Amino acid sequence: MITSVVLTHNSEATLEATLKCVSFTDEIVVIDDASTDHTVEIAKKYHAVVIPHGLKADFAAQRNFGLTKARGDWVLFVDADEVVTDALTKDILSAVRDTVNDGYYLKRQDTVWGRKLRHGETSQVRLIRLGRKGAGTWVRPVHEIWQIHGFVSELKHPLLHFPHPNITQFLRDINDYSSANAAYMFGQGTRVSWWHIVAYPSAKFFVNYMWRRGFLDGTPGTILALMMSFHSFLTRAKLWQLWQRRG
Repeated sequence: MITSVVLTHNSEATLEATLKCVSFTDEIVVIDDASTDHTVEIAKKYHAVVIPHGLKADFAAQRNFGLTKARGDWVLFVDADEVVTDALTKDILSAVRDTVNDGYYLKRQDTVWGRKLRHGETSQVRLIRLGRKGAGTWVRPVHEIWQIHGFVSELKHPLLHFPHPNITQFLRDINDYSSANAAYMFGQGTRVSWWHIVAYPSAKFFVNYMWRRGFLDGTPGTILALMMSFHSFLTRAKLWQLWQRRG
């Protein structure tokens, strides 16, 4: 039995495509963070089990909560702006019949403002999103990782990702994620100085735009490289401010 777990928050614009593509699984569990749009109605239309649960800026805790509600032997995590293709569906169904592996990495293909991104940071993304229930837990409140204790392999076909519908939403996301990341780093005792605030964003832009050839993705690639550099800047600037407040 496979359970799909989908985290939502005001996801009505993209959720239907996500739920359609995971209809092959035996159970769909939607963990909803206080949506005020039609997210819940759309989820119920696809016979999902909808469970309200506040995110509280901790994505790992939200995903671990989803794990406790899944009844399947295998759990597939799909975000509300992601799509499982037919080819990936076949990979998943074949994988869960495997008696060796406990988890699987999924490559992710980003499409931003109508353009598939084949370079830069997004071209390197691979995430453990399919695993046996009980094989591991999620860690880190933001940029979370599923730590599977056992054998982990990788599926062939990618998960399609359609993030950031517009620049305004992109900026909101960056603001939220950088705040959560700064708080996590502060809790870990990570210190930051003025040169970190300058050097890390500059290096990130160089790596994404030049080293990983993000410029080949045209204007969307340029915007993405700048935004991710800005995310790095905000994280460290906010971390510096947290230490200043502590005194």
